[in-house]
Amino acid sequence: MADEDGPVDPSELGGTDAPPVEKKPYKIVFEANKCIGAGKCAEVSTNWKLDLDTGIAAPKAYYIGEDEVDDEIRAAEVCPAKKDDGVIHVVDRRTNEEIAPDPRGDGTLSVDW
Repeated sequence: MADEDGPVDPSELGGTDAPPVEKKPYKIVFEANKCIGAGKCAEVSTNWKLDLDTGIAAPKAYYIGEDEVDDEIRAAEVCPAKKDDGVIHVVDRRTNEEIAPDPRGDGTLSVDW
């Protein structure tokens, strides 16, 4: 993780059982503790499911391929949590940069932990 003054390093998040980058070059970083249960992610991506009992969404997969990335970018962009900055983050594992929602416009991971 980053020090108190620096950004979170996306490569340090997730398990050690990640698929090869060549097969799944993108990673979903999800701030579940900030999810407000709007369900917009589930409306635009089949990877997301809104649990009606808890009111929290969850991805079915955290590592995704090129064929899935457009839906995940859309899910990140439509998430209204955190004053529309969203709690779904799509990270390119090859560059370690956040590609969506990237509210700062600099590729740093915009988590709020």
